[in-house]
Amino acid sequence: MSYPLSRHRSTRIALIGATAAAALLLAGCGSDGAADPGNVASVTDIASSSSAAASAAAASPAAAASAAAGSAAGGSAAGGSAAGGATAVTVTITAADGCTVEPNTVPAGPVTFTISNVDATAVSEVHLMGGDRIRGERENLAPGFDGNFSVTLDGGSYQVLCPGAATETQPFTVTGKAAQASGDVNDLLAKATSDYSEYVSTQADYLVGATAELATALKSGDLKKSQQAYAKARPFYERIEPVAESFGDLDPDIDARDGDVPAAQWKGFHQIEKALFVDKSVAKAEPFMADLTSNVAKLKSLTAELAKGTEAGDGKGYQPDEVANGASSLLEEVQKSKISGEEERYSHIDLLDFAANVEGSQQAFAALTPALDKIDPQLAPPISARFAALNTLLESHRDAAALGGYALYTDLSKAEVKALADALLAVQEPLSQVSAKVASAG
Repeated sequence: MSYPLSRHRSTRIALIGATAAAALLLAGCGSDGAADPGNVASVTDIASSSSAAASAAAASPAAAASAAAGSAAGGSAAGGSAAGGATAVTVTITAADGCTVEPNTVPAGPVTFTISNVDATAVSEVHLMGGDRIRGERENLAPGFDGNFSVTLDGGSYQVLCPGAATETQPFTVTGKAAQASGDVNDLLAKATSDYSEYVSTQADYLVGATAELATALKSGDLKKSQQAYAKARPFYERIEPVAESFGDLDPDIDARDGDVPAAQWKGFHQIEKALFVDKSVAKAEPFMADLTSNVAKLKSLTAELAKGTEAGDGKGYQPDEVANGASSLLEEVQKSKISGEEERYSHIDLLDFAANVEGSQQAFAALTPALDKIDPQLAPPISARFAALNTLLESHRDAAALGGYALYTDLSKAEVKALADALLAVQEPLSQVSAKVASAG
């Protein structure tokens, strides 16, 4: 089975790895202003680079760049033992062999995948596929970088997908059946998935409405109104992007940037963005709207199915480890494209997306916090404190007169970008522990 999404994304990830490194090195060297119904700006980052960079940033922002540079230069880290009783799996990426998975058969229960990219430029992301859905993933793994994710797996056949490798899929087998968390923790984790499901469904509803408003604005022929409608729609998608990513090609169909996919396949928000902000042409943007409307409706339908599965508790809805990994994925979005100004390269409203990604991450984390307080009472408080510090920093860039309600990325100084990068990295290390703790809760 091939996954065009991942293959297309691998082209941009090689560039993103360099972009992420550049952002780390840099750290070392408006709309109409109307608030949308779910807008709570919250900011954090979890880079897929070495955890050493995050630990250094947490201890001293000035150390972040040197730690990241050391990680990039020092080669891959060996797969370590998994925390909390999880089974440890090591995925090693090399130019010669692509991805190797050791072991490739594990017992059901919590599993932590540690991924190291030794020297491969063509392979920079790893996905664990359960049927057609992504159960866990790590991206931005440029040569010399490592990362991890944790999931709780029932018995069955899975695939480790390494886009760009000579053999892209490796079989992965899980035997037996995962134990369930007991008592209060199990109930709290179930409540976390329910709360997150409700949040995602609400954002999907708002996205459908905002997309319709964008279509109406384009039909009116009013450029300024269309630009404002574009900015208004973006946060609703960015808050729940990992859910769209779990549905294969749906994310690039909605949110691919120019160059992410072959030119003939490019569609979605950023095609419209280019027409509105570079060509300044509503007429050029309007024909692209039908595809976007259709794909947003598809996302709404798929999230509704997940919500039903979550409510039924039939295993077809959101899983606690997916919520935790989704929080991390959203923060990777900040690191890989918002902090560098790559995401909104035509409108420069990157800080709006930045805030939306992090709100989604914080909502996922908040849903899990009651369970985390039972699992490990020491884990959540410092994460909450670092979210708060990031919120304060992001709030300092609010500008009600600017498109999107934040300063444009092009108006940020190097010092301001450095401060954002430092603050993002400071959150990375404690947040990165959440998925392993949740997956091992049983």
